[in-house]
Amino acid sequence: MRWALVKVCLAVTTMVVIAFAVPLALVIKEMARDRAFSNAERQAAAVAPALSITTERDQLERVVASAGSDARMAVHVPAVDGAAAVEIGRARATGEDIATVRAMGRASTAEVPGGSTLLQPVALSSGAIAVVEVYVPESEVRNGVGTAWAVLAGVGAALVVGSVAVADRLGVRMVRPAQRLVEGAHELGEGRLGARVPEEGPSELRLAAVAFNSMADQVVQLLANERELAADLSHRLRTPLTVLRLNAASLGAGPAAEQTRTAVAQLEREVDTIIRTAREAKPQTAAAGPGAGCDAAEVVRERMEFWSALAEDEGRKWRVAGAERPVRIPVARADLAATLDALLGNVFRHTAEGTAFAVDVHNGDDAVIVLVSDAGPGIPDPQAAMLRGRGSGNDGSTGLGLDIVRRLAESTGGDVRIGSSVLGGAEVRIRIQLDPRSPVRSGHRGAVRRRRPGRSAARPARPGRPRSLP
Repeated sequence: MRWALVKVCLAVTTMVVIAFAVPLALVIKEMARDRAFSNAERQAAAVAPALSITTERDQLERVVASAGSDARMAVHVPAVDGAAAVEIGRARATGEDIATVRAMGRASTAEVPGGSTLLQPVALSSGAIAVVEVYVPESEVRNGVGTAWAVLAGVGAALVVGSVAVADRLGVRMVRPAQRLVEGAHELGEGRLGARVPEEGPSELRLAAVAFNSMADQVVQLLANERELAADLSHRLRTPLTVLRLNAASLGAGPAAEQTRTAVAQLEREVDTIIRTAREAKPQTAAAGPGAGCDAAEVVRERMEFWSALAEDEGRKWRVAGAERPVRIPVARADLAATLDALLGNVFRHTAEGTAFAVDVHNGDDAVIVLVSDAGPGIPDPQAAMLRGRGSGNDGSTGLGLDIVRRLAESTGGDVRIGSSVLGGAEVRIRIQLDPRSPVRSGHRGAVRRRRPGRSAARPARPGRPRSLP
């Protein structure tokens, strides 16, 4: 559209310039010719009074010399009453042209080598007709025409360039909002739900941008509702199910106990099916915008208070570190709570009773690191666990837990790593980037992690009961 508008404006402006410039150039040329011949007529008129008084050569030569144009002027006086004809100056016109002017009795022009001549008839006192010839060179006829044409061409070119520049700016003003609308539609189609279009440009495009942004907000809201539903199913149902399973395991032998355990297992499978179904149509939602977020320390304290009751029943030791002072992060409170519940639920589900666990918060300059560690058997294959967290899942695991954790970290530009903890079991390290625009660099630690010497982030877990993370 932009180039089409420029081409149309270029064509129209060029035609207008040609339509006005060509006639104006011809007028300028004709005006220069008229000016040159008007000067010649004035010179001829200066000699006419002398011819009406006398035809003597000496006097006529003085008159021609006083006119200041003896090199270009000639006087042709015919023979009258027996007197000889008088020729003064350099004659350029032919005798035929001179005779024609005498016969017609009016001024005329004739083409001669190097220019033209003006032949002006003058009546003598004797009744004969003398002819004053004034030479007008071609350079005088064209004097100033080239300069005028150059100025005219420059003005025309400036008009064309100016119109093209204005058309280009108008085209950019029209095309840029349309391009942004197209880019926003592509980004939204690729799942980047934070894409929005500036509401600027012509009124039609502004209305289109407003409609697009409204639609994107509605899509984000709908998907956020689905995400809340999945999180609610995972954290509100799986947590009581974990308690029921642990209580059912303590019922001992007997038909009623076995039926209870079977019902709990079946209920867990049904919940897993519902969660998987919800996840199939749940793309990633947009990251929290500027000003949004929560206090990570407050959320950690709140969730640890919730899980401490079950930990006390199972005889588990636990601790929290780094949550004494506020730690602001660009993550929604509900998302961080869901992440902590998923990881702590894994600890209770995949470690034996009495296994200790801990949650540490490290506040760095550009990132906040949350560590959830335990003293269990660890995770034999961290990479497989992360792949399962991306959605593969298996029996007894929906793959939602680590997927929720990964999505939360990546929404800020951070990452998730699984390794060995100082307690001897598994450790899940969540790196939350404080500035979402900063890229995640490989090996960048953000806040400093305290490890015991000799431990690596991907060291195999200690022998024991293998863990399958949801």
